[in-house]
Amino acid sequence: MIGMEIGKLILAFMVLINPFGALSIYLDLTRNLSTRERRKVAQMASLTVLIAITAFTLTGGVMLRLFGISVGAFQVGGGILVLLIAISMMNQGNNPAKPDVGTDENNDITIRPKQMQNIGAIAVVPLAIPMMIGPGGISTVIIYASAAKHYKDTLSILAAGLIISLICYIVLMAAARVSKKLGDTGLTILNRIMGMLLAAVSVEIIVAGLKALFPQLSA
Repeated sequence: MIGMEIGKLILAFMVLINPFGALSIYLDLTRNLSTRERRKVAQMASLTVLIAITAFTLTGGVMLRLFGISVGAFQVGGGILVLLIAISMMNQGNNPAKPDVGTDENNDITIRPKQMQNIGAIAVVPLAIPMMIGPGGISTVIIYASAAKHYKDTLSILAAGLIISLICYIVLMAAARVSKKLGDTGLTILNRIMGMLLAAVSVEIIVAGLKALFPQLSA
């Protein structure tokens, strides 16, 4: 079984959700908004992340049973997906689970919000989904939820989700300063370090899945 230490959960969620990766799109989408509106976008995006983590934590096990998928099989499959994401992050400095919204030849984001664009729509799509919590994050939440053996494990996942959501809000609110301090090189280095940590998390997930599928491996 995957350990439910809250520190490990926070690490896994932090690496996959990685609010730093959403800084550029957040700054671009909120360029024409007031400080109050930017705060509202950050609040709604962070709340969306929390709702998504909570929803998949509470329904992940049911979904697997509904489709007849064993926990071990999902752990191995999800772990491989997470490993591929980690490799891509280390090689290219980006996350394939969070697709490129659109850039021009100068690598400048080309999406521009309409003057009266709905703030709620901006916060939910594309900022929260899929820029912050995409397929990799959702898969990881389901993996941990399906491996929970006790209600305390579920509470640990929910607590980690709450902490990550708060971190997302803090990072988005400090977006301009963080982006300016780190620069493109700093953000790339941070992304690759997170990729290394994510690779370690993915190996643990795969090993746990293999042990569930082949109990003799634990002997």
